[in-house]
Amino acid sequence: MSTAVTTSDPERTGPAGPLDRLRALHGEQRLAAEYPAVLGLLAELAQRDDGLAQLSRAGRLLAKVAVEDITRRHPGVVPATVAVTGHGTVDALTAPLTAELARHGIPLRAGTGDHDAWVRDLQDTGSHLYAPGTELALCLLDAQIVFDELPLPWTVEDVTRAAAGTLGLLDGLAARYDEHGTGTLVLNTLPLLPQHTRQLVDHRSRTELSIAWREFNTGLLRLAAAHPRVHVVDLDPLIAEGGPVRDPRLAAYAQVHLGEEVLARYARQAAHLLRTLRGRTKKVLVVDLDNTLWDGVLGDDGPDGIAAATTYRGEAFGRFQRVVKQIGSQGVLLAVCSKNDLRPVLEVLRDHPDMTLRESDFVRISADWEPKDGNIRDIAAALNLGTDSFVFADDSPFERGLVASSLPETAVVALDGEPALHVDRLLADGWFDVRELTSADRERGTQYRQEAERRDLQRATGSMEEYLRALGVTVEVGPVRDHEVGRVAQITLRTNQFNLTTRRLQPADVRERLDSPDHLVLAVRSRDRFGDNGVVGAVFAHREDAALRIDNMLLSCRVFARGIEQATVAALLRHAVDSGASEVRAGYRPTAKNHKVRDFYPSLGFEPAAEPAHGALEFRHRLTELPDVPEHVSLEADFRNGAE
Repeated sequence: MSTAVTTSDPERTGPAGPLDRLRALHGEQRLAAEYPAVLGLLAELAQRDDGLAQLSRAGRLLAKVAVEDITRRHPGVVPATVAVTGHGTVDALTAPLTAELARHGIPLRAGTGDHDAWVRDLQDTGSHLYAPGTELALCLLDAQIVFDELPLPWTVEDVTRAAAGTLGLLDGLAARYDEHGTGTLVLNTLPLLPQHTRQLVDHRSRTELSIAWREFNTGLLRLAAAHPRVHVVDLDPLIAEGGPVRDPRLAAYAQVHLGEEVLARYARQAAHLLRTLRGRTKKVLVVDLDNTLWDGVLGDDGPDGIAAATTYRGEAFGRFQRVVKQIGSQGVLLAVCSKNDLRPVLEVLRDHPDMTLRESDFVRISADWEPKDGNIRDIAAALNLGTDSFVFADDSPFERGLVASSLPETAVVALDGEPALHVDRLLADGWFDVRELTSADRERGTQYRQEAERRDLQRATGSMEEYLRALGVTVEVGPVRDHEVGRVAQITLRTNQFNLTTRRLQPADVRERLDSPDHLVLAVRSRDRFGDNGVVGAVFAHREDAALRIDNMLLSCRVFARGIEQATVAALLRHAVDSGASEVRAGYRPTAKNHKVRDFYPSLGFEPAAEPAHGALEFRHRLTELPDVPEHVSLEADFRNGAE
């Protein structure tokens, strides 16, 4: 749900702005009851020039609301447990983190340790950082953890030695968390302050200190590559956005070593990371055309009157196009939704010399005079994706308001008459961030364009059976290969419709199961006459007494209803028989999006094994009569190296 609110002007009396409305809800003790509407108010705050400060103020209000009150009133809301430690005082992080998570519908359960206890917290596997259910363990650090170790007087060589010791300590602590933690440990690079470099009076030593410090921060960043449960936030880009790195008075008297703006930007990055870890990454960017991709209005100015190069404003639009194309090259699907006639739009995309983006870059082009919210729904239906996977960028306040109110689950990027700011506004919220980019991501645009060819074939054939025979589907089921771990984890995070139990796994979790002799982790691969779809699904199972328990089965929405799911289960049941299993057990856990697969197991001979509880279902297959592989599917199954 979303709430339309007019932003107030402090110079005159008028409708309440979003922060005023939040204060009113707080005063009326209705923040928990109106939590879905709070998201819309926070979205408005985030788009203001002073959005970081406004969100921190909102976060202080939201932090006073009991999480249990929110979840009791809104059962679909899942809070996040975040443990915080660090050097000095870290309480100032709570307010901005509360607001940034709430923007994504995630209430915060925050746990903080004792003052300056970060080493002890990371060493002690019984600390709050290691508590079950912790999704993020934030360890907020600054340069003083190195400079406090220096002798007096000190030299660059002393800094180099102290930095190496600190890096070694952090490496060991990261390894400890990697082994014993259940969430993701978040570290950060340490900004070098002017007060550090200026203590050296000669420029050569300052240069050497800067070199040594950059090498130290590079080592910190590499910890993320060495330890799967570790993420390192690079503070340099956040500091470059502006605001003091610290307040000297707060640092001296309150031990708050990072400034409010830096903490607010760090909180935003942490919220983006948690959103990514939960599989909430957006998949589709829908863009307007007039005054969004190019300068001018095509219907009024004609092809010769629009520009995405050659003029100052045109160059700004051209930069925006290049960024959109860059995003599209990494697996984000691009689509157009514009109030225009289709033919001139296609002519511009095909032939206009200013265009960086061409017709082939888009998986769908919707150019007509219908309402844009309906067109976005149509694009979603054509791609077999939910509208919660979409980001919509438009310069028109009316169109943005329409989509925000009609499709509150769709992220809306507010562009305006200043094209130089288009890029920053598009990238500000990291809607398309993923933990790891896979080969499947880079090929996604091609694969969706192949879907158009499949639809053409389906329309040309007389029936679904004839279409499937002509498609020539081959399904390969076998153990996950090392280079597929990231892709399989991504499927658990991003697949919502064909996901029987919705258990989200990180790459480290997948590897843990792969290394266990009692677990079976299978990749489902498919190809047909139009191309190789790669890894489109996964199966997780383990031995449960004499039975085989299917923990989860997932399949990409791109390949629904082609017999791939039936062939996969047929192969798994045959493997269960061959390996001596007494039966196969499986479960279904309902979510808002997986209702279509509620009857999947019964359709393949599974029978109920227990009374339904809270919508959850349990099934068993006695392995006396196995389902056939669909006739149109060629199955290649090899379970070697899996659990026997």
